Amino acid sequence: MVPVYCFFGVSALLFFIGVFGFVTRRNLIAMLISIELILNAVDLNFAAFNRLLYPGQLEGFFFTLFSIGVSAAESAVAIAIIINVYRNFHSDQVNSIENMKN
Repeated sequence: MVPVYCFFGVSALLFFIGVFGFVTRRNLIAMLISIELILNAVDLNFAAFNRLLYPGQLEGFFFTLFSIGVSAAESAVAIAIIINVYRNFHSDQVNSIENMKN
């Protein structure tokens, strides 16, 4: 059986990869994927903490399922916004949004 602390390590790695991807990317789709990596790290932490603290109960898994549902809705709304930005500016780069002020 895999120790719980390995799940925490993988979750931390996913979280920092997501943060790095969000900070360094200029493409809106890549930034959305980075946010999804961060949310997956949170889901993994919910399940790992549930296994560590309350092995016989399922609250952490229910929080994980709820978080997956919220992240799916967030992705749908974000993709709709990205499509509208692309239609208006013909680009999906963050720099094109800065030109909106002009």
